[in-house]
Amino acid sequence: MSYEMIAVLMFSSMMLMLLTGQRVFGAIGFVAVVAALFLWGDGGSEMAFTAAMKLMKWYPLLTLPLFIYMGYMLSESGIADDLYKMFHVWAGPVRGGLAIGTIGLMVVISAMNGLSVAGMAIGATIAMPELLRRGYDKIMVTGVIQAGSSLGILVPPSVVLVLYGMIARQPVGQLWLAGVLPGLLMASLFVAYIAIRCWIQPELGPVLPLAERQVSWGEKLRLLRAGILPLFIFFSMTGLFLLGVTNLTESSAVGATAATLAALVKGRLTRRVIEETIRKTLGISCMFMWIILSALCFGAVFDGLGAVKAIESFFVQRMGLSPWEILIMMQLSYILMGMFLDDTAMLVIVAPLYVPLVGALGFDLVWYGILYTITCQIAYMTPPFGYNLFLMRAMAPPEVTIGDIYRSIVPFVLVMCFGLVLVMVFPEIALWLPGLHYGR
Repeated sequence: MSYEMIAVLMFSSMMLMLLTGQRVFGAIGFVAVVAALFLWGDGGSEMAFTAAMKLMKWYPLLTLPLFIYMGYMLSESGIADDLYKMFHVWAGPVRGGLAIGTIGLMVVISAMNGLSVAGMAIGATIAMPELLRRGYDKIMVTGVIQAGSSLGILVPPSVVLVLYGMIARQPVGQLWLAGVLPGLLMASLFVAYIAIRCWIQPELGPVLPLAERQVSWGEKLRLLRAGILPLFIFFSMTGLFLLGVTNLTESSAVGATAATLAALVKGRLTRRVIEETIRKTLGISCMFMWIILSALCFGAVFDGLGAVKAIESFFVQRMGLSPWEILIMMQLSYILMGMFLDDTAMLVIVAPLYVPLVGALGFDLVWYGILYTITCQIAYMTPPFGYNLFLMRAMAPPEVTIGDIYRSIVPFVLVMCFGLVLVMVFPEIALWLPGLHYGR
């Protein structure tokens, strides 16, 4: 059997196991180890052990649990609630203002957490009831929360970008900076869409009642302080990193410590908050470690087969596709996989194939990391089986049906596709900040 056929068999076996409902890391790791045993005999069994040792020696891996801890500490201690009250008062007098404020809240939550699930949970439990109670259209509200929560995997400190950097061997600091402007661009496009839509159809996002808008400037300024703590944590963490005072791992430790101190200053560092934060951090961190371990093992087998070279020759020489056509096909495949898998699973499955191929085609791997992340955002919300759609259904009130959720996301997916095209056509949107700071 040719190596190309072995690679196809491995990939199809892995997809078949995933369709049976197996754990992602179990399916990928099992296929990799079995293939290694068949190809190289007893010596192949050492590949999983070697991958585990490589994982344990990755010093930057410490950033994952620390960033996850920071995000959960801030959300569990209720600091996110204070933020929403601030956006509520300042944005309420504008048509669609609370929806625009929710996008602002999601950007800040993304900068504190780095995971889309946390933004979804906070938006569905804090923002959604308030928006529905004030007469906002339920379809508009549902779309806003899903779109806003997707920013968590793009705005630094994105955990997904950290994972991509580890697998693709790219500097996480450059990836973070590369995600800043595209993340703000995407948030701005969401805000522009909400503002224009609510200007055309005021009933979708009415202004706050006059009684709620009559808040003194003293009260507004007092509420503005709610945003100081999260912003201080974010800028102390990223600022020290960008100034060269701390490295990536040390900056994550600064963020985790600052989040704990913020909860303590607020008087909310209770036993329940600590237990919930540690429990959720441990669960998410272990999941990521198993996924990275299986990805390393699977990638080692693929490298040994030379599958990447075979795929490159197939697309470039046999099919005669240009590098851009191949890149677009890759992005479309992410959207298809996103109907069934989450972002980390997609990255683990295709990283051994796509990342070396992208480099061989002459594209910048930092820029491609941003394209991958934006495409994951779109795939997360693509019917019929987008990951975020079912998260939203689980968290939404009974009056929001699955049909409402499907309809709500259509305009936001179109907006995100427009943002993706902008970043593809103008790579400097992603590469300008890394170039400015690192002199790339």
